[in-house]
Amino acid sequence: MKKDYRAVLMTAAVIFIVGLISAGCGDKKTGGPPPAPEVAIVTIQPKPVLITTDLTGRTSANLVAEVRPQVGGIIQKRLFTEGSDVQAGQVLYQIDPATYQAALDNARAGLARSEANLSAIRLKADRLRELLVDKAVSRQDYDDAASALKQTQADIQYWQANVDTARINLKYTSITAPISGRIGKSSVTEGALVAVGQSTALATIQKLDPMYVDITQSTADLLRLQRGIKEGRLNQSDANQRKVQLILEDGSTYPLSGTLQFRDVTVDPTTGSVILRAVFPNPNGVLLPGMFIRAVVKEGINEKALLVPQQAVSRDPKGNPQTLIVDAENKVALRTLALDRAIGDQWLVASGLAAGERVIVEGMQKVKPGVSVKVVPFEAGQEKNSASPKNMNPPPAKKN
Repeated sequence: MKKDYRAVLMTAAVIFIVGLISAGCGDKKTGGPPPAPEVAIVTIQPKPVLITTDLTGRTSANLVAEVRPQVGGIIQKRLFTEGSDVQAGQVLYQIDPATYQAALDNARAGLARSEANLSAIRLKADRLRELLVDKAVSRQDYDDAASALKQTQADIQYWQANVDTARINLKYTSITAPISGRIGKSSVTEGALVAVGQSTALATIQKLDPMYVDITQSTADLLRLQRGIKEGRLNQSDANQRKVQLILEDGSTYPLSGTLQFRDVTVDPTTGSVILRAVFPNPNGVLLPGMFIRAVVKEGINEKALLVPQQAVSRDPKGNPQTLIVDAENKVALRTLALDRAIGDQWLVASGLAAGERVIVEGMQKVKPGVSVKVVPFEAGQEKNSASPKNMNPPPAKKN
């Protein structure tokens, strides 16, 4: 019985091995070549694109005036609220005017005395001139009277100048705002002694609407821009060419656009950059002096820009950008690119691609140069639409 049982097991094992070999041989005979891998492609076509550049800068006030005393004395009153808006001519500080009022009164008294003497001296000189004709008086007497008249007239002018000076100094005891704007903190309080020519300003007034934005641009970028315009790659005939947009420190976009005013003609030797000044309306006071911002400046329109999706570009071991294309025979070819800049989720290609070429966007991991592929058009919004909250159905599976 044991021998019969072993014979049965050996026969079953042989039958099983023969079956496996037959199945393998059958697959080998019925199988064909593997299907061509499928890739999603975009066809590169030139189109006009607005070229912008992000530059950094800082805000500065439109007008800045430091409030300083023009006469010395003790501050009696401070007549403004720190951080408030003031108007040109508004009184900000009051200096003790007593000594300046006394100087004005003294000058007026001297002027009145000289004017009182003038009438009598003029009459005396006139009489002596008539008597001199008849030789009733000496020439010396007339000359003395004429000289006294001129001296009195000079005294009147002198005292009139003193009156004007004293009046101006008295007026300067009321320190007024030279411009309209927002005033900062006061560096002095009531009772402080101020002097003409002191180094510290009493306060600073800044006009915040409109606001200046000083943007730095490297000379390398400036030369590249000039070269692009000269070669015809950039068109600056757009009516809104001088419009500038601001990105604030928190990443938000400033709602009002500004206007590029001028580009400085001097290069800063320490940074190798020039200053671009833009003017922005600031009615709500959002912009404050000294804020760090990013400005989006329009360089021009590239009428024949070639854009390729960023996901279609990879890097070789040396860091050079490259992409895969599908040629006319549906075979994969490698292209080394020169990229200008990123525009949204695409690269602006400077060289390496031609209009009409088909760039592989999806499926690059499954192919290599020289391989034949099956192409399907790439739909950029497919993933975004499927992930939208409005579309509750699961996205379709990608083809391999």
